[in-house]
Amino acid sequence: MADILSLKESVLVYLDRSGGLKKLCENCKHFNGTQQTEAVYRFCISVNPADVLELDPVLGDCVLHDPLKATALFQSVCFLAIKTLSLIEKIHMESQVNVILKFTHLPPFPEYTLDLSSFPRLCRPLRPVSMEGLVIAMTRVTKYTQGARFLCTDDDCPCSTGFHHIRVHAPGATESATVRNDFSCMMCSSQLKEDVKFRVLGDKQLVELIHVKALDVLRGHEQSSMRYQSVTLFLRDELCNSMRIGRYYRVLGIPAHVHQWSNITWSVEANSVQPWEPVCDCKVSARFQELLKGTASSPWRFSAIVAHCFGLDVAPLGLYDTLKLSLLLSLVQTRIDEKDTFHNLDLLVVTTDTLILDRLMTYSLSLAYRGIRHQATGEMFACLSRDEHGAGTANIHAGSVLLATGGVCLLGDLSYYRKDKLDSIKSGNEFMETRTLSVFIPGKKYGEDADQQLSFPVQCSFWAVTDSSRRSGRADCGALGAAEMGAVPAQLADAFGLVIECRDRVGEQALLAQTVHTLQHAVQSGKPHDPPCWEFSTEDYQELVAHAQRLQVELSPAAEKIIHGYYMASRRVRSQGHGVNMSVASIKLLISLAEAHCKLCLRTQVLEQDAVIAVLLCESSVSLKHGASALIIPPDPVFPCDLGDVDGLCKRDAALDELHQLILRFIYTNAPGADTYITEE
Repeated sequence: MADILSLKESVLVYLDRSGGLKKLCENCKHFNGTQQTEAVYRFCISVNPADVLELDPVLGDCVLHDPLKATALFQSVCFLAIKTLSLIEKIHMESQVNVILKFTHLPPFPEYTLDLSSFPRLCRPLRPVSMEGLVIAMTRVTKYTQGARFLCTDDDCPCSTGFHHIRVHAPGATESATVRNDFSCMMCSSQLKEDVKFRVLGDKQLVELIHVKALDVLRGHEQSSMRYQSVTLFLRDELCNSMRIGRYYRVLGIPAHVHQWSNITWSVEANSVQPWEPVCDCKVSARFQELLKGTASSPWRFSAIVAHCFGLDVAPLGLYDTLKLSLLLSLVQTRIDEKDTFHNLDLLVVTTDTLILDRLMTYSLSLAYRGIRHQATGEMFACLSRDEHGAGTANIHAGSVLLATGGVCLLGDLSYYRKDKLDSIKSGNEFMETRTLSVFIPGKKYGEDADQQLSFPVQCSFWAVTDSSRRSGRADCGALGAAEMGAVPAQLADAFGLVIECRDRVGEQALLAQTVHTLQHAVQSGKPHDPPCWEFSTEDYQELVAHAQRLQVELSPAAEKIIHGYYMASRRVRSQGHGVNMSVASIKLLISLAEAHCKLCLRTQVLEQDAVIAVLLCESSVSLKHGASALIIPPDPVFPCDLGDVDGLCKRDAALDELHQLILRFIYTNAPGADTYITEE
């Protein structure tokens, strides 16, 4: 008894020092403002385990290893404080005070960490643990019973009135453990009956969390024997809607075994939830730093060499350089910033050789912050199932789009998609434009009175390939310069920001080079073939992309003038000559491309040269969709010549300078008011 009193004294001292008593008084004012008398009154108390251990090691040990006992101690002290200070007159019994201990953190030791990839789901102490993972599914918010009042059916029993029998939800308890009709009176053993008007309801939501490495299985690489299983979290009251599908979180919670009929389910009662991101190395390798110094004389060369030497395990030097550059630009631009604003760069590749390009895009996916390879037969958006934990509500499972949040969703070859799949993407392609995904939940099927429609933000970039040899029969592909999009409808092609056509400049020589490259890698795996002047590993590119993503860039006045001038000139020319409306999405694409090229070059200010690359890629993309315009550019304007040596780099610089002047003349001739900011020279 003396030990209990000593612990309660420590609890009182801690509440006084931490401001818990002051917060308790403020919460009591809220309850006094209502006329209704409730069975229980809920109070959340913030607990810092380090401060408690410093104050009283025994109490600290109780908080960390026996949270139910610690909760009872805090409950007793809070009840005494409420009665002594006359904070709430409607509270008569200690059991009416429902205390929830909210941990600020846990000690950084393995005993308090739960690894979702290797934890044993066996009987273990009921104590708080920390875990990190990815949300892959969640239910709608439903109701549960926080507390209920029961009265004895024997009128002569003292428990037939008052608040002697109060049942409160405990971690791991089901609804039937709190409310049912077979409870007995502790004094006379008569049957208890609930006083329904005193029942207190709260909000409840179920979330499925899985280890972050489970996404490696969905990148499309070699299959592993590793299997991952999700864990179910119970979010209650203020924690509801604190998590989003496709996001990483650190969760403090108490594991529990939920007994339901003949089954026992292992789950976690969440105590606190915080957004979390995996730690990654963002330092640029010494090789790239040396290359950056060596190419400082030209604003074009660093990105050109980085793209030229990219993906040599898949394609030989000199092939698909424009595609490689576009993939790298999409990788560095795809991110969620500090204001939760998503930046994306979608990419559609038109080719007759989808196999090699699909491999190149799969290889590039390994560099993404998060990469998901969507299977043509899999679920792209979201699917519904009935919750298995007794609520019977709808459980929303993430498809590839939501799982790729913050990264890249590789759709693969669209030619392999069934017509109904393409039609569903076509009819729902507004999610690529509005960046919102709607999920319809039929009410009758999932125990609700009314249907409901939920919206989820789409925060990923899309990569796709289409086989141009499969004729689509489009009427507009006959325009001069327009490309055949294969099985992709025109409406869906327009939804992709950037369209790249991979055509072989040297025909049979390119096919021979690719064949030799593939055979050499098959026979002599792991050995470099035709080594370039600059050699970079996959780890070098991963570090480069991670570092470039985090750069904060701003547009220079010169770059802004070129982007604005090109947009206005192209809008006038194409609306008059082709009847094509250049939407606001075009200027967003131009800015994204310019910023991405600036980041890839490891700069913080977008230069005029970055804007030129953006204009060339954008003009080439629009021409593939709708035909050529008055701005006549070569078929592959960003890489007009081979980069095999220094002379090739010099020729490319000269060609880009000429195209720069060509763009300025186009703006000066066609953009309204261009003569005010572009001189005729």
